[in-house]
Amino acid sequence: MTEDNHSLTTEFILIGFSNHPELRTILFLVFLTIYLITMVGNLGLVALIFTEPRLHTPMYIFLGNLALMDSCCSSAITPKMLQNFFSKDRIISLYECMAQFYFLCLAETADCFLLAAMAYDHYVAICNPLQYHTRMSKKLCLQMTTGAYIAGNMHPMIHTGFLLRLAFCRFNQINHFFCYLIPLFRLSCVDPSINQLMVFIFGSSVTIFTITIVIISYLFILFTFFTMRSNKGRGKALSTCASHFLSVSIFYGSLFFMYIGPNSRNEGDKDIPVAIFYTLVIPLLNPFIYSLRNKEVINVTKKIMKIS
Repeated sequence: MTEDNHSLTTEFILIGFSNHPELRTILFLVFLTIYLITMVGNLGLVALIFTEPRLHTPMYIFLGNLALMDSCCSSAITPKMLQNFFSKDRIISLYECMAQFYFLCLAETADCFLLAAMAYDHYVAICNPLQYHTRMSKKLCLQMTTGAYIAGNMHPMIHTGFLLRLAFCRFNQINHFFCYLIPLFRLSCVDPSINQLMVFIFGSSVTIFTITIVIISYLFILFTFFTMRSNKGRGKALSTCASHFLSVSIFYGSLFFMYIGPNSRNEGDKDIPVAIFYTLVIPLLNPFIYSLRNKEVINVTKKIMKIS
């Protein structure tokens, strides 16, 4: 293979939903609505937490950053997808592809660490309430949030760096609505084994490390929950953890089916519904999961609406 042939493909075609041209307008409107609600919900939650002093606590700081990363996740994919509904060529360049993957991976990785930080915060609040303000200090909260962003940036930087070693000279169609690593590996003229190994090592490390923190935190929470004598205390503990537990279950369940489940190695479009749920629906649901079950957020929202 000559160097010229190696450099032939610098653009890819995102097949997306082109197999259903009759649904183009409907799908465009549906995903545009999802995107707008996602951005309003998440950025509205960020603004609410930022402007309201009562919400400047570790739990809400983590929640605000989670909402910010959900906005990033949705924005990494949706604008290009919406454009492609009415584009004739549906072309994405290699560098656009890398940027799309970078911000998606950044959001996914930071979400993992933020969810783990929130689990630890709940553990301290329920299992050691008298030491909460000492153990969950503003300094520790800042360190955990900063760590989530550092890990979130380092993870995609490693993969995009290794992606530069690949050359693409084969069929350039990606049978998906966004650009991610597995289809690119299939199109490479260079053996992508090292890239696949890096994805496995770092992806598994991030997932195992963060989910271990979540599981251990919830084991201690369950033990404390069953040893509580007060029904009021149990109710408060349950209320504190319910939204986070639901969010964690949905997030890691979707992550499993996206990258580990039976469709994760599929070369067709059978994993598109899971990808839609993971990348578009979860960022839509999270602000409602946390806001609708959180009395503090509801009270602050009502207060702002009355003032306005």
